[in-house]
Amino acid sequence: MLPPKRPMTELARAARGMPRVRDQDVIRGLQDNQFRLVYQPKLHVRRGVVDSAEALVRWDHPDHGLLLPDRFIEASETSGTIGAITLWTMEQALRDQQWMRAQGRDLRLFVNLSAQLLTDEQMVIALCAIGRHAGADLGIEVTERSVIHDPDLAFSNIRRLREAGLKIAIDDYGSGLSSLTYLKQIDADELKIDKSFVTSLGTSHRDPLIVRSTIDLAHALGMEVTAEGVETPAAHALLTVMGCDIVQGYLVGRPMRADALIQHLASFDPASIAVPNDGRVLRDHSFWKRA
Repeated sequence: MLPPKRPMTELARAARGMPRVRDQDVIRGLQDNQFRLVYQPKLHVRRGVVDSAEALVRWDHPDHGLLLPDRFIEASETSGTIGAITLWTMEQALRDQQWMRAQGRDLRLFVNLSAQLLTDEQMVIALCAIGRHAGADLGIEVTERSVIHDPDLAFSNIRRLREAGLKIAIDDYGSGLSSLTYLKQIDADELKIDKSFVTSLGTSHRDPLIVRSTIDLAHALGMEVTAEGVETPAAHALLTVMGCDIVQGYLVGRPMRADALIQHLASFDPASIAVPNDGRVLRDHSFWKRA
């Protein structure tokens, strides 16, 4: 098993051209409404509908412009402000969900949870309170890295979050920290296959075997499976015959603001995703297809 990722040093951050994030910058950014959420839709293949989306945070920084999460999340984890960002994200996702519901779109929204927060008692209490909010239909995405330092407490808190009405998704499965020991103990609703496996489905001989076996394993454990990074009809077709439940990626939609998502879904037709004419992606369809 790989060791936990170490916090990025100021020197490394500067070498990558990343701004130095200070506690007061984050707090001021939250107070001044500099943060916003975008949503990437997730298509439920069997139902043929987009019924969920992943919430992704963006920072409209007054000095550095638009910052993606890789420009400030690790720094926020180090500085201790990641909790404030997470609570804002959950509360904003709930507000956006209520607004989208008023527009006729009832979507379950998933928010990423930093590994260190899964064992933070005050954070878990706050997240449970949000999950119990009337009409809330939210989910939390956690990585297996979240349970490394204190597995018993992490598993216990995952159960608490789930009992409070929050759905649990295991994010980035297969990205280097996969453990069957942890997988069998995490009380989760969904498993997300890392996009590195999905993007190579058409060129690798081993990755389709891993994806197919992962789908079967997750189903046996009572979880639905989401494939990340689905960008082509070929990948969509192969994942469909493998029995994958949900696909997420540019083929379905890029991350977008709540209002843009509503407009996108008004014109998006899942049936328009056609299998490539040459059919090469399904050359082994009899093998990949679920019995």
